[in-house]
Amino acid sequence: MSDRDEKLAALKATAVSQLNECGVSNINHDQLDGYVNSLKSMVDNKDATLVSGSDQSELETVCRNFCEKKLGVTDRDKAMAAVTKVADKMSGIRMKNRPAFYYLVANELS
Repeated sequence: MSDRDEKLAALKATAVSQLNECGVSNINHDQLDGYVNSLKSMVDNKDATLVSGSDQSELETVCRNFCEKKLGVTDRDKAMAAVTKVADKMSGIRMKNRPAFYYLVANELS
């Protein structure tokens, strides 16, 4: 297994752990794999694999780049409400895993 593959596997394992911590027991692994694989080019940048739930500009970026561009959500208030709700749900987790965060946001919006 390559170094990048090992890092992606560790990123997914952390995501699964954090999703379980947030009460998600029935994880759609294909969906989660998509979010993990979208970070392939950034897996070496630890900051890029994390979401700061207390940084408003970071939450705005998630809203714009993930909710609007990736998920196609056009209602900005609805998207921001989902992002904020997930940030609150994950508030007990110090280093929020980006794939887990995206997974929870997508589920809030579905």
